[in-house]
Amino acid sequence: MPDWLPPALIALAVLLAGLLLLAAQRGRHGDALARLSATIEALAAAQERLAARTEDRLREQERTLATRLDAAAERTQETAGAIQQRLAVIDAARANLEALGGQVTSLAAVLGNKQARGALGEVQLRALVADRLPAGGFAWQHTLSNGTRCDCLLLLPFPPGPIAVDSKFPLEAWAAWQDAATPGTRELARKRFANDVRRHVGDIAGKYILPGETAEGALMFLPSEAVHAALHAELADLVAEAARRGVHIVGPSTLWAVLNTMRGLLRDARLQSEARRIRAEVEKLAEETSRLERRVAALRGHHAAMAQDMREIETSAGKIAARGEAIRALDIPDDPPLKAAE
Repeated sequence: MPDWLPPALIALAVLLAGLLLLAAQRGRHGDALARLSATIEALAAAQERLAARTEDRLREQERTLATRLDAAAERTQETAGAIQQRLAVIDAARANLEALGGQVTSLAAVLGNKQARGALGEVQLRALVADRLPAGGFAWQHTLSNGTRCDCLLLLPFPPGPIAVDSKFPLEAWAAWQDAATPGTRELARKRFANDVRRHVGDIAGKYILPGETAEGALMFLPSEAVHAALHAELADLVAEAARRGVHIVGPSTLWAVLNTMRGLLRDARLQSEARRIRAEVEKLAEETSRLERRVAALRGHHAAMAQDMREIETSAGKIAARGEAIRALDIPDDPPLKAAE
């Protein structure tokens, strides 16, 4: 209920009362007083109804405001809970980033150390080779006839023959190439990287490609796809030169595909070996079968001769029996007994 409404109603009532009093002074005192009294009662009732409605509206507004405040408080709590969850996620992500930063630092330290970098490449090489090839299809740290030791020797049959794999790679010039700040230093680092790769290719070609002992090519394994892609994109001529010298530069995915192909070659070679063994066994079985046939034929001949002998023996026995019967049928008188000498 507005604050100005009750004074206005009171002023209106006073005004009406004054008017009625003036009318009463003019001779209409009874009717004016009655109308004034009725008007005042109507105004009082209207004021009471207005006050009641105003009170109801105030209560309704208070309830609506309380409901809205409760809903706002719930939303605020939900928002605060969501913020806390997001803060927890952010804290976890920050911890992961810190851990990743430590791992990157460790990886940089590993890549900066030649021996550690070689060990990392060898670990990747071992995982790929052991996953794709059977146990008898490769040898680790194999020593060749020239005294050099390769990281891995893929034991393929001739042709093409065993293939040596080297997992060491010069990354110092690569790091300088990537970290170069100016075009001039970048070009110098690029030339240094190309020279290092060319020198390493020459070492592999001279140490791991031995006619009659290994295949006509060897593999240079790069443990990084980024380095492999950049080398083929920026130094394609060097890659082609290495291939002409028999050294094929492969990354993890390329080596995986090459090992799959070699796996098929080893399977075919094993099938051919088994087929040759089966053929040799079949030939031996054929020889034994021929020998058995000859022995059966000889046994059959012996059996036929034995049967002929039996028939002849039976014929002789029959003749002997017939002659005995004939002899028994002869009537030969007995000789008289001799008298004793007197």
